[in-house]
Amino acid sequence: MERSESLQDFLDTAFVAFDRFADDIRSRNSIMQIFGSLEVAGVERQAPGKRLPVCEHYLKDALAPEPDHAVLKSVLARFERLEPRLEWKTRPVYDNSASGNFLLGHANAMIAGPGGLEIRDDLWLGVTLMAPRVRYPDHDHSPEETYLVLSDGEFMQEDNWFVPGVGGSFYNPPGIKHAMMSKETPLLALWALLPETHRH
Repeated sequence: MERSESLQDFLDTAFVAFDRFADDIRSRNSIMQIFGSLEVAGVERQAPGKRLPVCEHYLKDALAPEPDHAVLKSVLARFERLEPRLEWKTRPVYDNSASGNFLLGHANAMIAGPGGLEIRDDLWLGVTLMAPRVRYPDHDHSPEETYLVLSDGEFMQEDNWFVPGVGGSFYNPPGIKHAMMSKETPLLALWALLPETHRH
């Protein structure tokens, strides 16, 4: 199976970026397995992408700042090229830990994974966009997760908030409660999840 050039270029650059910025050994192990699996292409969805209003209003601003690191610039450029093919969706379930503007103020897109641009069940690689001053709900999941943060924002693990900064990367162990929050500018972050059934 052959991938489209835009998807392959993004995946190649995303791997370089995750590899460059992921310091936690658990993240590194997970990332190596995820991108090793991505060496075998899945089925690529051919339907056109779908944007939500938050994308129309804030994606351009989220992509506008030029990070200092060349690898991050490359990831953003290749993501911008790929983005029109993505199907953006809202999180279907949330609670009162989220801000009141959460529903209309966020969007997620699966790049590779269930229902993604590349459909597969062995990993999840996706992206979240949030408008300014939006708090994502507390949530947890069984797959381990590594984030690569592409803009300013705050993140939480078990009620402890921290600021990774642009290019920041961190690891969410399976089942940990976590969340994120944008400040005065849009938040953009990549996430890579490895289900337990596919961990080595």
